[in-house]
Amino acid sequence: MDLRQLRYFVQIVESGSLAKASRQLYIAQPALSQHIAKLEAEVGKPLLIRTAKGVTPTENGMALHHHARFILRQLEQALSIARQEPGTVHGMVSVGLAATTVCAVGMPFMQRIRERYPGIVLNIVEGMSGHLAQMMRMGQLDLAILFSRDAVPDLPIEPLVEEELFVMLPEDSDLVPARRVKLSCEDTAQLPLILPTGIHGLRRRIAAEFEQRNLALHVVAEIDSLSLLMSCVRDGMGATIKPMSAALVEGRMREGWRTLAFSDAQMKRPNFLYSVDADRLSPAAAAVRAELRETVRQLVLSGRWKGVSLISG
Repeated sequence: MDLRQLRYFVQIVESGSLAKASRQLYIAQPALSQHIAKLEAEVGKPLLIRTAKGVTPTENGMALHHHARFILRQLEQALSIARQEPGTVHGMVSVGLAATTVCAVGMPFMQRIRERYPGIVLNIVEGMSGHLAQMMRMGQLDLAILFSRDAVPDLPIEPLVEEELFVMLPEDSDLVPARRVKLSCEDTAQLPLILPTGIHGLRRRIAAEFEQRNLALHVVAEIDSLSLLMSCVRDGMGATIKPMSAALVEGRMREGWRTLAFSDAQMKRPNFLYSVDADRLSPAAAAVRAELRETVRQLVLSGRWKGVSLISG
């Protein structure tokens, strides 16, 4: 088995097609098939299920894919470390952030890394927390900020902040009288709401709070794109329930938004910083982890990230 075969195999699994992988790898499809046949012969088990629609990994193939990705990432990091000048930190670090976290932390974090570690290349992956957790489990990310203490069991975890959830709507909206600064859950349930779909962790958190009170939400649209959701709310199609970071851009609050706290509920969402195991954490990733932690701390203490509080332990 050689590393080239592993790279080819990983690309095939992730593209879902031999033809597509051959184009991406710039190798003829028959030659690619031969490499995979040799890999399967060496493993002694079939690794791919071939159908007219493409290819999917077998159970053995899934196991190999998981470990092959880790091996290839470790090799990339090792080569990066070997090439760097003494006393400097270089390398690529992949960080997973939810869309609302990107709104609050993204630009200040990028600026901090560029200023302090110009030799580090950041790969920021924006996605829903469940997808980011899966990527952490598969070794596709070095770090991620997730919203559950048990999102990825057995990986190192640090509590960061706790975000309060608010009812959000435009300042000129007539859905809620201008004098109101708080809303009850019962009042909120009567509003036309635009929320993420049920697979979204935030939606499940909101639904659980209202179900405890036997209240049915009046949902008029379900949107997983944060930018589209907030645009629809801004256009007067309804209100939403989000952390205040949803109305941030480049770490600063957008104008024209009302954020109403709940008068009879403590709806909060914790944020945890996950990282790969210490023996797999590169010097670059360790540096980025420290800078991400400090970026969050400074944003909260300075008041730039509103509606959150630092947590410990």
